[in-house]
Amino acid sequence: MFTPTHLHAMIVHFPIALLIFGFFTEVIHFIWKKKFFADAAFFLLLFGSLGSLAAYISGNLAGEGMEEGSLEAAIETHEQAAMITVILAVVTLVVYIYSYWKKAFPRNVRIIGLVFFAATVITVARTGYLGGQLVYKHAAGVELGLPNFQED
Repeated sequence: MFTPTHLHAMIVHFPIALLIFGFFTEVIHFIWKKKFFADAAFFLLLFGSLGSLAAYISGNLAGEGMEEGSLEAAIETHEQAAMITVILAVVTLVVYIYSYWKKAFPRNVRIIGLVFFAATVITVARTGYLGGQLVYKHAAGVELGLPNFQED
């Protein structure tokens, strides 16, 4: 049966990959100053931010009913980290959109954007780590489907 837990597991890897790869693309642009890398970083940030929002929503749906008991603290910590990630990703995106809209990206704004982007990547990594702990340490959302070994 398809559940929100399955949906979250499918979605969550996109913002991780897109935001981390987008940050490194922005660093490359910062060094080589090629427009291609600036544009690529912007779109990776855009889709990574949207993906982080989708992952947050699907995670909230997946976590419903698991908040009680021994998982409560771990899920709450993961959820708080995810919210910080979404907020930082959106703030970073707003800085980049403003700069693209103004058609000017002064060096100080680019540095501010890069710092926000780095903070976003750090929170993405932390959120992913905490999510991995939920699954691999606490077995959150894991369903044991043992085969039925009935003798004929």
